[in-house]
Amino acid sequence: MTELPEVRGVLTPARPLADLTWLRVGGPADWLFQPADPGDLSQFLAALDPSVDVFPMGVGSNLIVRDGGIRAVVVRMGRGFNHIQIDGNRVTAGVAALDGHVARKAAQAGVNLTFLRTIPGTIGGAVRMNAGCYGAYVADVFVSATAITRAGEVVTLTPDDLNFRYRQTDLPDGWVITQAVFEAERGDPDALNALMDAQIEKRDATQPTKDRTAGSTFRNPAGFSSTGRADDSHDLKAWKLIDDAGMRGAKIGQAQMSQMHSNFLTNIGGATAADLEKLGEEVRKKVFQNSGISLEWEIMRIGEPARKN
Repeated sequence: MTELPEVRGVLTPARPLADLTWLRVGGPADWLFQPADPGDLSQFLAALDPSVDVFPMGVGSNLIVRDGGIRAVVVRMGRGFNHIQIDGNRVTAGVAALDGHVARKAAQAGVNLTFLRTIPGTIGGAVRMNAGCYGAYVADVFVSATAITRAGEVVTLTPDDLNFRYRQTDLPDGWVITQAVFEAERGDPDALNALMDAQIEKRDATQPTKDRTAGSTFRNPAGFSSTGRADDSHDLKAWKLIDDAGMRGAKIGQAQMSQMHSNFLTNIGGATAADLEKLGEEVRKKVFQNSGISLEWEIMRIGEPARKN
C-alpha cells in the first residue's frame, strides 16, 4: 500500500464505510482521511502521490458503496468544515454543514433557503449534485465555492465553472469543496419556519423517512422544464414510471423498492450493496420495457464489487 503523507487530522487504513452511509452497505476504503482544517487537507493533497484516487464523502445520504470497497483515499470532513456565517442576504456554509441546519440558521436570520430543509446530506453534496426541491435549486442561489484541487491548490469556483445542470455539475474528479456562498431573498423568520414545518410534515407523510434509504433512487426523466432550467415541476415522475412497470414493493434479497414511495430503494435488513444495485438495475430494465424510457440513477454508486473466492 502506498505510503501517505503525515496529517494533523485522522488517517485510518482499510476503514469499512458501511456505517458511514445511510443505506448501511459497502466495503472498506483503502484510507479514510478526516482533515483537521482546510490547511491540513491542502497539504495532504499536495503531497499525495498523484496516482492515488481521492473521493470526497459527506454523510453518505446519496451513496451506494459497493461491497468490495474503494481503492482510494476517502476524504470526510467534520467539525472543521461545518461553520455557518450570515451577512445580510449572503450565507457562507462549510461543506460539512447539514442542509437542514443551514436552512434553519438562514431562516432565523430572515434569509430564504427553505428548499434545503428537506434535502438529506451536507452542503458539499448539495452543491455537487445541484440539489433541489419545490422548484428551487442550489444553482438559483449559488454565488461561489472554495475548493482544493487534487494538487492541493485553493481555488474559487463560480457558477460558470460548475456549469449547473439537473442533478449535475462539472466538479473535477478529486477536487474537494470546503465551503460555499449563497445569496437568497429575505423573508419573515416566522413565515419561513412555518413553511419548513409544512414541508417536513408533507415529506414525512409521503416518503419512508424512517427506513434505510438514500433519498430518491432515480432522476425524474425530463430533467428540464420548457424554459430550459433544471426543474422538478415537470409531469413525468420516476415513481409513476416505476409504478406503471409494476415495481412498487419489488424485492431482491433484503433490498426493496419502498411500498410508501416507489422511487426509494430501501435496505430492509442485511441487504448487500450488490442486492441494492441489482434491484435498481432490474427496475430500470422493467421501466424501459414498459415505457421505452431509460431511468438514470440519482444515487451515486462507487467502488468495486465483492471479490469472489
